[in-house]
Amino acid sequence: MEGTGEVFLAALDEGEAGELRERGIVRTYERGTALFHEQQTADRVMLIQKGWAKLSALSEDGKEVVLAIRGPGDLVGELSAIDGEPRSATATALAPVDVLVLAAGDFRAFLERNPRVALLLVAMLARRLRDADRKRVEFTAQDSTGRVAARVVELSERFGDEVEQGLRIDLPISQEELAGWTGCSRDSVVKALHAMRELGWIETERRRITVLDVEALRRRAR
Repeated sequence: MEGTGEVFLAALDEGEAGELRERGIVRTYERGTALFHEQQTADRVMLIQKGWAKLSALSEDGKEVVLAIRGPGDLVGELSAIDGEPRSATATALAPVDVLVLAAGDFRAFLERNPRVALLLVAMLARRLRDADRKRVEFTAQDSTGRVAARVVELSERFGDEVEQGLRIDLPISQEELAGWTGCSRDSVVKALHAMRELGWIETERRRITVLDVEALRRRAR
């Protein structure tokens, strides 16, 4: 799975962030455009500056499995740039996204010049592995509503904006993509969201979720 799942840019000091920007160029990708493809040779690393991207892979039966959502400040594509292996996922823009693009060699050189950043990256990768282990347990221990609740909590914690009612998630993720992220069918996701609305935990609009009771969702996700 590509990407750290942490806000990489926020962990850098001003000098480190400035050096990183000097090494890259900014590109914009429209919604639905692939930043890179699964099994592609790794030649670049990207730092998201604006917008969101999903990381996904195809299952053996050809279904899309969503692995993670990345947003501003997140790195994508760094694993393959470090180990030289082909991409393990496809990164696709969920909305128009601006990214700082660095050649893989430049990124490695940046880490060599900045060992503190390299250690930060190792710690982020370790947390990502722990998160992947936790999600595997969720898939075996939780029903579909629990899985959907867990992902809504994750989205609210990472991308939610505080509003009067609670936390608003203005992330353009479809029900099909949410299904691919939770390992559920689309019908199961629809039923889970309906149940959470009926309980007063969330409100939904087109590609927007407002979390009204995040603690209730956390309890349901356990």
